[in-house]
Amino acid sequence: MRSWSVPHVPSLPAAGLPAAGGALRLHDTGTGSIRSTAPGETARMYVCGITPYDATHLGHANTYLAFDLVNRVWRDLGHRVHYVQNATDVDDPLLERARETGEDWRELAEREIELFREDMTALRILPPDQYVGAVESIALIVEMVEKLRAKDATYEIDGDIYFPVAADPAFGAVSRLGREEMAPLFAERGGDPDRPGKKDPLDALLWMARREGDPGWDSPFGVGRPGWHVECSAISIEHLGMAFDVEGGGSDLAFPHHEMSASHAQVATGERPHARAYVHAGMVGLDGEKMSKSRGNLVFVSKLRRSGADPMAIRLALLGHHYRSDWEWTEADLDGAATRLERWRAAVARPSGPAAAPVAEEIRRRLADDLDAPAALAAVDRWAAGDGADTAAPAQVRDLADALLGVAL
Repeated sequence: MRSWSVPHVPSLPAAGLPAAGGALRLHDTGTGSIRSTAPGETARMYVCGITPYDATHLGHANTYLAFDLVNRVWRDLGHRVHYVQNATDVDDPLLERARETGEDWRELAEREIELFREDMTALRILPPDQYVGAVESIALIVEMVEKLRAKDATYEIDGDIYFPVAADPAFGAVSRLGREEMAPLFAERGGDPDRPGKKDPLDALLWMARREGDPGWDSPFGVGRPGWHVECSAISIEHLGMAFDVEGGGSDLAFPHHEMSASHAQVATGERPHARAYVHAGMVGLDGEKMSKSRGNLVFVSKLRRSGADPMAIRLALLGHHYRSDWEWTEADLDGAATRLERWRAAVARPSGPAAAPVAEEIRRRLADDLDAPAALAAVDRWAAGDGADTAAPAQVRDLADALLGVAL
């Protein structure tokens, strides 16, 4: 699957600016603590992508912006970043929407994926090295299910293949939830705890036998299509291997999606961990509820852009909230961000300004501390409000804002 275009990222000059140092620290859901990441020369990151039937709302944008910051900080620290993202281009919500509208599910998926690419390009999100769809990964997924079957970690109900969570002794370590907390979330987030014949209500679907009117692919276990969680297990292992540095997504993916994906991968390979850290972005709300497709309370990036909103103002509005926080979108967010953007652009257009080194140091320090973007923005605000005679500073701060925050001034 084609990714999107790479934005120009300025190289930050060493002269006059402090060298990047230290390590990026991120909150790991699996330990419940902020920990230093410790990549090798190449940092490896997998971020779960969209199910393309309604893209791209601000909840999506908030998540992908968070991991764009991870990407930028690692690059500034001197790492190469190997970034992989999937697109779940066949799944129940997509097929249901296609039936509702009478559209071919493949055409619906491609249209929404293209819109997603356009939004990511406008927001200057660095693209993944591999952008991989579920449909193109059917062979990988089948291979993963076969590996699990060889480990006696599958069972069948009416042609559907399930993964028994009891096969993974570490099940629960990613989300750190008890079974009493898992059960309602599993039902709410795509699971089928009440299906007769299951060994455990939490057991996850690996392969669904073809239903009438649905697409299907040949496999050793019959014609059908993949379950959701195994998709990300197979794609991530294929491109990143085990024990990659960060698996990311919205906080609603911690359970069951990341929990199940980790268990599939660890049982299939006999290795652990699937990822060294599980990092989750908070939820964006509207009118008192989480922004979600099922509720229909969505604000779309494309609609904001069509209404005349500067994509950099949208980006700044999102950066104004810490990535792990849950918050509610209001028009005041965008208005305030547009004012801030105008102020920054005026400041970097001046012939001189305060020295750039202190603001560079603070931006780097704040972002390295669990992506504290609001504090990094405040550092630029203080610089923009100051006076100084350094003629090189405006251009240096413009490049800093672009390279580290992704905001083109």
